[in-house]
Amino acid sequence: MDQQMKNIRDYLNHEKKRLEERLCSNNHFGLEQGMNDSLGELSGYDNHPADIGTELYERGKDIALNEEAEEELQEVNDALFRLAQGTYGQCLACGDPIRYERLEAKPTAAYCIDHEPDSHSSMRRPVEEKVIHPSFGEHGQDGSEETGFDAEDAWQEVERYGTSNPPAFSTEEDEPHGYVDDFEGFTVTDLHGNTEEISEITHNAAYRRAEEEYKAHLHPEE
Repeated sequence: MDQQMKNIRDYLNHEKKRLEERLCSNNHFGLEQGMNDSLGELSGYDNHPADIGTELYERGKDIALNEEAEEELQEVNDALFRLAQGTYGQCLACGDPIRYERLEAKPTAAYCIDHEPDSHSSMRRPVEEKVIHPSFGEHGQDGSEETGFDAEDAWQEVERYGTSNPPAFSTEEDEPHGYVDDFEGFTVTDLHGNTEEISEITHNAAYRRAEEEYKAHLHPEE
């Protein structure tokens, strides 16, 4: 058992040195240098969008590689700390011993197989999740009794000014924006939504649809 722990300790120390040298030798994958510096200019505004797109893609890749290396280094340091404290090889969730075969395959393992956290969930969550509830998804209110201005309405409002999607993917132009019934779309109301003493209307798409429906109702044979 002592020889097994020595082999693991030697491996972790080797990995710690390797990762630290890797991060230092390439300046954390070039993140210590500004993106415009790689273009050789003070500003990137006058560059072709393709050039900026290439640099942006490379910067995103560097960020992902740097984050992965830093997470690996943190796991190695945590494992070395547990070795120094005498708690290495014990599951942090249940306290049971972790099988040596698992530690040999993954020396930084802090949990047994039954309590291993989801490896696909990022450890670095967006700060917006602390104030937005729900964090992502379930912002649409379609199908519910609520008629508020939800996330889908916000997107439709922005989409009116153009997107990179082809016309087949765009929202229909005559879809209501900010109202449910056509009457609400062309009738001017006061601050409280009252219409009793206000006769002004707006001749917009909602008004024209209502007008056509009224004409069709009066003259169904036409």
